[in-house]
Amino acid sequence: MNKRIRYTLAAVALAVLAGCNPSVPSTAKQSATDSKNAAGSVNAVASLQVANPSAFARTETLYLPFADLGLLAAEASTLVATVDGKAIPSQQIDRSGDGQADTLFVQLDVAAASRQSLTISDDPALSNQSNWPARTQAEISHKVGGEWQDAKYSGGSFQNVSELTPPAQYTDHSEWIRYEGPGIESDKVGYRIYLDWRNGFDIFGKKTSELVLQDVGQDGYQSYHELADWGMDILKVGKSLGAGGYGYWDGEQVQLVSEVGQHTAKVIENGPLYSALQIHYKDWQIAGKTVDLTADLSMTAGSRLVNTRLNLSEPLENIAIGLVKLPDTKLLQGTVNITGHAWTYIATWGNQSLSAPDSKLGMALLFKRGQLLNQTEDNNSHVAVMRPAGTELEYYFLAAWDGEPAGISSEAEFVQYLEQQAEMLTLTPRQTLKTTLGATQKAGPLTAEVALNWSERLAQSEMTRQTPFYAYGGWDYERKRPSKWEYTTGLQLQAYDDLLKLRPNPEWQQVLTDVIDSFVTEDGDIRTYKVSNYNIDSLNTGNMLLRKYQRDPKPQYKQALDLLRQQLAEHPRTSEGAFWHKKIYPHQLWLDGVYMGMPFLASYSKAFEQGHAFDEVVKEFTISRDKLRDPTTGLYYHAWDEAKEQNWADKETGLASQFWGRGLGWLAMALVDVLEIIPEQETELRQPLLDMAAELAEALVKVQDPASGTWYQILDKPDAPGNYLESSASSMFTYFFAKGVNNGYLDARYKETAVKAFKGLVDEFILVHPDDSVSLVNTVQVAGLGFGRDGSYDYYMSEPLFRNDAKANGPFIMAGVQIAKLLNSAKE
Repeated sequence: MNKRIRYTLAAVALAVLAGCNPSVPSTAKQSATDSKNAAGSVNAVASLQVANPSAFARTETLYLPFADLGLLAAEASTLVATVDGKAIPSQQIDRSGDGQADTLFVQLDVAAASRQSLTISDDPALSNQSNWPARTQAEISHKVGGEWQDAKYSGGSFQNVSELTPPAQYTDHSEWIRYEGPGIESDKVGYRIYLDWRNGFDIFGKKTSELVLQDVGQDGYQSYHELADWGMDILKVGKSLGAGGYGYWDGEQVQLVSEVGQHTAKVIENGPLYSALQIHYKDWQIAGKTVDLTADLSMTAGSRLVNTRLNLSEPLENIAIGLVKLPDTKLLQGTVNITGHAWTYIATWGNQSLSAPDSKLGMALLFKRGQLLNQTEDNNSHVAVMRPAGTELEYYFLAAWDGEPAGISSEAEFVQYLEQQAEMLTLTPRQTLKTTLGATQKAGPLTAEVALNWSERLAQSEMTRQTPFYAYGGWDYERKRPSKWEYTTGLQLQAYDDLLKLRPNPEWQQVLTDVIDSFVTEDGDIRTYKVSNYNIDSLNTGNMLLRKYQRDPKPQYKQALDLLRQQLAEHPRTSEGAFWHKKIYPHQLWLDGVYMGMPFLASYSKAFEQGHAFDEVVKEFTISRDKLRDPTTGLYYHAWDEAKEQNWADKETGLASQFWGRGLGWLAMALVDVLEIIPEQETELRQPLLDMAAELAEALVKVQDPASGTWYQILDKPDAPGNYLESSASSMFTYFFAKGVNNGYLDARYKETAVKAFKGLVDEFILVHPDDSVSLVNTVQVAGLGFGRDGSYDYYMSEPLFRNDAKANGPFIMAGVQIAKLLNSAKE
């Protein structure tokens, strides 16, 4: 499968703009530099607001891809970031490692729980004056002018190069590469990676904030083992993983990246604020496979951390990362009872520095808790056995030596530092990006045609990025796992199907068939689906399957539909009859599940059962209202535990503690979708749903952000630190209001609410790229309860923000369709 270009900045949102503009024809490509006057400044490319969600001051490291700024690479050579007209540290970097700058790297100091605004400008004069002091460095240096004598190199002098592949005879202690491998450093600490069978990661402890690598080892291979004015090599690596290296866990010990056909090290960036190395290991013999491994390692100014991104040519069941195991040290473990997307750590602290017997050194690995398979050890290393996301793994390693200027000198300080670093990785800065290109394309009134154009543009962009790959055997790029029969697939397909009714497209129509047919077998089974899981999420794609059957009544479609219906017949329920969310979530009713199951049950029952299950459908809503609705605000809590046993559940009520936006969005969409299915003559059945819709609309208007027209991640806490406007919930509520007014479920006065909300969706969340594609940003990837998710406000803030997530894309596209109908009806 060909990989698509994926933009790397998560958690960017568009600032509020005026109006919305139709899509730009593919023949009329326009870049930000073609339309600078739209932002009111001849030099302005973008403005960015950054919010610090933590209760401590942070230096935010911001990666702004040129494409997100609305620029082609050729247009970005003189970018500069400013605050109040003064340049702040920034650097154009090659983040992807393909040899071409693609990202503006910016460092910004933001006070605790506060916001900071900056401007990105195309200003040659200011850019040329921004010569930031060098605070990072990457280098590779080897001897020239001498000769090989077996495995040793004699004579010659060192020469720095940008890329190096050692000859076949090169091995450890060959005295050919200065300090035996590539090096990388910041103003805090330096590291070296042995470019031989050991693949060890070593530490240069620094007694100065000046850069030192250029001088280390120039006078011989032993000099850096002695304490000098600049510092020294402070770690004994031996046969271990050293200060954060990687390998493979064979069940008993780490297998180092040793049996390799060829090593190639490359300097990707060597800049004042950001430096990066890439090491390519060709033909690694491991676990019965021959695998290529590429490691991208980068450091930023003022930081001890090395961002490590590993990419395999084919999957391995694990990647082992670790720290050398030394005497007189203490093993430290970060919190593991947290969401799988949150970052945590393992670390060591103690007398493990070679600089002096009583010198203290801390080393740590930071990684996502959900990827940790096992924490263990072998004779040489403390080991974290990690589950790669397909062929990828990202983590950080770091060292903190008490010999640094104002260094960390106690275990307590080290733990506090690690906790803050883990929080910074988990609670990413909240970003609102407004580009000149976006402002130009969004200018003008919102019409039915404009609304459809935005839906169509996002759908077209997703046809390149993801939609065809939802087929069985494909790859879910958002979740970084093989595609499955799950609710996100169905949601995306239903959105296309809704749009196709107004904008026919044979290619898109074919993709819907291809994806569904890839899962449904000839005998009516559904690949990757198991009834016995009793996962109500799995039913949502049944809606698209039913649409397919009604157009093309293949017997295998009907058999597959019956299989999904069988699940609901057997699905476990609460004592009053509400469906459990999943078998693994016993006694729990979640808002999410109402949408996942009830539109399907209603549709199936209407098609094949003369509507006999309509009363069950309505009962699910009324129980949800009875158990989950807060009578004071009219909002609904995320979930209810009838057993009152879960750690997230109130011990008296069983309720979760927060009004989560997307959870309530699922309920809102379910209401208008089910009302469309149950016939109008069923007035008694429909009335509870109509009443719920009316009171929910009233409650949602009260928490709609008055400036943008969108809604917050936690609906009733707009001013809480870290809270943010969230695109999936906002899209769902827009769909609810527009469809509710269109179909007469809501009072016509809510038309204004719907239109304002859709304008906000485009203005706040649509990011326009210079290739005419668009992205929908600022979507919380997931939020659940249990299994380390305690349901607190802090938990909901800890889940990562994504872009182009089907849980937002689908409702956005469907909202555009409903808004188009709403605005067209106004003209008639």
